[in-house]
Amino acid sequence: MNYRDYNDNELIFYIKENNEEANNIIFEKYRPLIIGVSQKMFNYCKNSGLELNDLIQEGMLGLNQAINSFDTKRDVTFYTYAKTCVERKIVSLVVSSRRLKHKILNESISIEVYNDNDEIVSLDKLLEDNSYNPENIIFDIERNNELIESIEKKLTPFEQQVFTLKISNFNYNEIAEILDKDSKSIDNALQRIKAKVKTELKLRK
Repeated sequence: MNYRDYNDNELIFYIKENNEEANNIIFEKYRPLIIGVSQKMFNYCKNSGLELNDLIQEGMLGLNQAINSFDTKRDVTFYTYAKTCVERKIVSLVVSSRRLKHKILNESISIEVYNDNDEIVSLDKLLEDNSYNPENIIFDIERNNELIESIEKKLTPFEQQVFTLKISNFNYNEIAEILDKDSKSIDNALQRIKAKVKTELKLRK
């Protein structure tokens, strides 16, 4: 049987039946995608200690995750799903290296929201300003990280990618390049994210 004649969904079926040949074909097929994403992200890894192969290996883990969790009944192609999983894995690795380099995640947060007086304030300022919340529920780093995790749960997969990159100090152009989107798409995603951040902060009063 020549598994190269099968489409992605069929290959996924055989992989879940523990077919090693189908698994090898999927990894061979998506290796160029993983290498492409890795090479693009490697441009943002200066002085991070990461090697290109580190990113490629992380991308392979992302592909494996996509294979294991893909639902053929969903209205999305495996390519789209796999690309998202690969990107998120590699982006997370690069972001982690940048956070380690800068010692503290919260120094990078820069998404703007509105405070009680309808004034535009960056999220990091709200997190630093104890007077904003008398109960201090977002006072320290642990609380800040919990807030970020809570916000991420309310975002779409694409919004999660944009949010992760934005709070890690990537600019609009970098985010657009990394995610292969135009700047308008990134701006629209950030506007939706800001609205969700504002709602989350109000819930925490």
